Amino acid sequence: MPLAGYAVLLGIYNTAFLTLLLTAENSEKGLPERINLADLLLLGVATHKLSRIIAKDRVTSPLRAPFTEYVEPAGESEIKEKVRGRGIQRAIGDLLTCPFCISPWVAAGLAFGFVFKPRATRVIAGVFAAATVSEFLHRAADAAKEK
Repeated sequence: MPLAGYAVLLGIYNTAFLTLLLTAENSEKGLPERINLADLLLLGVATHKLSRIIAKDRVTSPLRAPFTEYVEPAGESEIKEKVRGRGIQRAIGDLLTCPFCISPWVAAGLAFGFVFKPRATRVIAGVFAAATVSEFLHRAADAAKEK
């Protein structure tokens, strides 16, 4: 387990998060008092989809290639990969191949996008949320065909 590599990633995440948080807090607009439920759901669904795209999608495999080796297909449009390397290379590979691990990074990016550019972020999040709905509809249609 590449603990030193994980520590580096934690440092990067926490430094970026704190920097963005302080920048937002000290901006003219400041931080929002709260995020409404509709935006929270939109950001949540978009985070889910974007995390899976980053971690599992065939088309994004070139982004993971320096840190992984292809193993086999893993369902519709997803692939299974094995993390390779040591130290920071392995730690980055673990981060990029685990949708659960990458989701706080994605969520933070979308949340700060929402703080600094809410309209643009809603559009971007809406695209990924719509893709999630579409995926569920594809799966439902495939399941209906099998019956």
